[in-house]
Amino acid sequence: MLAYAAQGLPTDQGSSTGLQLRDFLWRSRAALTGLSEVVTAVVERDALKPAEHYYAFARVLDADARAALASIDLVLAQPGISSQLVDNLNASIHVRALLTDLFLIDEILKSQAPSPSQS
Repeated sequence: MLAYAAQGLPTDQGSSTGLQLRDFLWRSRAALTGLSEVVTAVVERDALKPAEHYYAFARVLDADARAALASIDLVLAQPGISSQLVDNLNASIHVRALLTDLFLIDEILKSQAPSPSQS
């Protein structure tokens, strides 16, 4: 999305990069659906403690994912998606919060994963 935003295109219509952008947004939308359930499943599967902290974070992740999804849906609803619109989506506090959530939980879950010698 950063590359698309940098192109200065007035619309996504009629270009291969525009088709790629819409496909990326649809795939992003699908990937964001159910994220909190995935975190909850990992916490339960791996019996992570203290579970209540992970569950509280899963609720934050769910709220941030819903806000980012609303932004993505709004962009996808537009007949033409300009580079400027994508630049604004990239800058959205909702998208940034979600990305930060994902970086945080990814780092924590990696540190909680059993080492190969424990498997």
